[in-house]
Amino acid sequence: MLDSIDLVLRITPLQAAQIVETEIVNGAFSAELVDKYYTYGNSGECYVLVFEKYFMRTSSRASLTVFITNISGVTRVHAVGSGGGQGTFLSFDWGAASSFAGNVAAALEQYQ
Repeated sequence: MLDSIDLVLRITPLQAAQIVETEIVNGAFSAELVDKYYTYGNSGECYVLVFEKYFMRTSSRASLTVFITNISGVTRVHAVGSGGGQGTFLSFDWGAASSFAGNVAAALEQYQ
């Protein structure tokens, strides 16, 4: 199961990446930053942040991947949460992935 969000922001990709990292790692959600990638070129910047969190209520891990870019001339954020489900064949999600992606939207809400 996965849940995703797409946002357009009035701040730079660097500012957005810093806000997301601070909120997801140090905020109430307290997930682990697994990896961070940055690249840039003539057309803009791109940040990729990958987080992971263990959810006791589902006895599983969920991941959050956040893609931040301004290649189109405006800062865009795409965040997708996955995992957090149970079962081998039917991976039933108890809302962990949705909760994970929703935290990105909440952290960046005032910059939309």
